[in-house]
Amino acid sequence: MAKEQEENGNGSSKLLIELPLGEAAEGFELEKAICSHGLFMLAPNHWDPISRSFSRPFRLTSPPLTVTVGISQPPTSSSSTLYLRVYGASSLSPLHRHSLLNQVSRMLRLSESEENKVREFRSIVEALHGEEEATEYLRSFSGRVFRSPTLFEDMVKCILLCNCQFSRTLSMAKALCELQFEIQHQISSSKAAEDDFIPKTPAGKESKRKLRVSKVSIRLESKLTESKVDNSVSDLQLSQEPHDFVGMGSFPSPEELAKLDESFLAKRCSLGYRASRILKLAQGVVQGNIQLTQLEEDCKETSLSSYDKLSQRLRQIDGFGPFTCANVLMCMGFYHVIPADSETIRHLKQVHSKSCTVQTVGRDVELIYAKYAPFQFLAYWAEMWHFYGQRFGKLSELPVSDYKLITASNMKHKKIATRKRSKTSAEE
Repeated sequence: MAKEQEENGNGSSKLLIELPLGEAAEGFELEKAICSHGLFMLAPNHWDPISRSFSRPFRLTSPPLTVTVGISQPPTSSSSTLYLRVYGASSLSPLHRHSLLNQVSRMLRLSESEENKVREFRSIVEALHGEEEATEYLRSFSGRVFRSPTLFEDMVKCILLCNCQFSRTLSMAKALCELQFEIQHQISSSKAAEDDFIPKTPAGKESKRKLRVSKVSIRLESKLTESKVDNSVSDLQLSQEPHDFVGMGSFPSPEELAKLDESFLAKRCSLGYRASRILKLAQGVVQGNIQLTQLEEDCKETSLSSYDKLSQRLRQIDGFGPFTCANVLMCMGFYHVIPADSETIRHLKQVHSKSCTVQTVGRDVELIYAKYAPFQFLAYWAEMWHFYGQRFGKLSELPVSDYKLITASNMKHKKIATRKRSKTSAEE
């Protein structure tokens, strides 16, 4: 059972909640659990490589409340507890506390079923490779792939991963969180171009589907006057501890996105054609046509038949093609299907010397990773993540400013010059 106590310091209060890891305690490392997928780099997530701690705003339910939470693991090899520091709060209601613990557990995959998958995957790796030095990366991989606190955030971010460089995905996620701050505080701002890093995806990627953004027909101010805004977030809840989130809110909710104008959303966050897909997803959730809770319930049985049923339901959502669906279902706990895209093709060519194409990539990944069934994705991703580490250095030690270097063009080089963040370096 989680314990909590109030802490005071630096002129502001914070609530310390101790979250027991239970069966997941054996071998659990917060750094590996979080820094295991590019999703950890997307706003509003923040990993501090110096303190090896994680922070972000969490949106709690019943009633709505947003709090900034720092997550750390005591520096002992036998630690079986995580520390959750809720900034700007001296207490949480039982419902808010339950909501927070559920979201953290989802994000870090601390459930009993996820722990069983981790152990089974490790057993398969051990049986196949033993102590082979060449496959050390498989044994050191945690078996946990970071995901968002909520399914909705995962679904939107999987849309952001499509058909663009990762640097573009980073900027779109950041813009959505800035927009949420503006909505929450009833601010309409037009940011100067030099304040944003918005790289352009090559024209060939989006030319056929790029949304034509005309003059914004419905401004944020007018949208806010048409509906009530939740004012439950105080300045204290956007605390500067342990990371400066000023100017950036949490990830926007379906309710906040559903009421926006498509042209405004596309232009404000540089989403292109993705604005329409995100807007329809949010509206579907708000209108009850997309039942997120039911989807989460249905994924508890991770069988092939349940995967097929869930995949069919997701494919009915506008813009959810094979790659996006496979990514979302991976986030939901299905690991037997590998989401394949141009990055997969590059990886198979570069690492496995396969003459891989769009037409053959599905068959190629099945042949290479079939021996790890039903955890083909975990083996593939452990290999991919290891490859990224060889190119860019240990990913958990990268400063935030270097995240944008993780692009397909930089994968061709043997080693990318990145800088580790030192204790004396300026804050990102």
